[in-house]
Amino acid sequence: MLRFKSLASGSSGNATIVQAREGTQVVHLLVDCGLGIRDMDKRLAAAGMMADQLDAIFITHEHGDHIGCARQLALRERIPVFMSSGTHAAIGEPDFEGLLRIARDNTPISIGPLKVEPFTVPHDAREPLQLCCTDGATRLGVLTDLGHATAHVMQQLAGCRTIVLECNHDEAMLAASTYPPFLKRRVGGAWGHLANRAAAEIAQALLPSGLQQVMAAHLSEQNNTPALARQAMSSALGCGEDDIHVAAGKSSDWLTA
Repeated sequence: MLRFKSLASGSSGNATIVQAREGTQVVHLLVDCGLGIRDMDKRLAAAGMMADQLDAIFITHEHGDHIGCARQLALRERIPVFMSSGTHAAIGEPDFEGLLRIARDNTPISIGPLKVEPFTVPHDAREPLQLCCTDGATRLGVLTDLGHATAHVMQQLAGCRTIVLECNHDEAMLAASTYPPFLKRRVGGAWGHLANRAAAEIAQALLPSGLQQVMAAHLSEQNNTPALARQAMSSALGCGEDDIHVAAGKSSDWLTA
């Protein structure tokens, strides 16, 4: 069985737990670690977990709201950390004391019953990777930072029953915001973040390959609302707005992928 839970999502911090269970074996992957270590400990405890139950950490890219306390947590608990060589270089190549594992595009990672499939994405980072997770029966996509959907991205997401999908901004809200012009161009550009409309197009395109559930993630506090994200996603999936989950600053419930 595959489950997941957002501990935090947005520019103030991102962290998602993916849990795979096979018989009596249970493994936990922490995707991004963009919180302070005290906050991370508190949110793990609220999820019914301790940090020493984490089997691995996967860092998607070097931005502070994604890497956060990853090194500190990994060294304290002796947890392996996966990231691209570009991400490691971008954070100054710190010593992980033998815990660093280099992740690569299209090179699967096995963590007990959980198989992780990293893939490259267009985003304004050194070598960003997003990922799909599977226990062999169910496929979960995690796509929190993306400028636009390439053919490679769509190929990797095909077959996902569930995706955690960035719905960063509403285009009209971004255009009318107090952001300076350069920041509006960056956020809304091809290497920035997904608008609700673009995210909805991705979700709609994945319906024929089995997509059934979406969690809208990485919403901008200034340039989006949960209601607008739900509206866009529900229209794309042909479901009720209440059927769309939204990851925000607080932890979500555990959801079955």
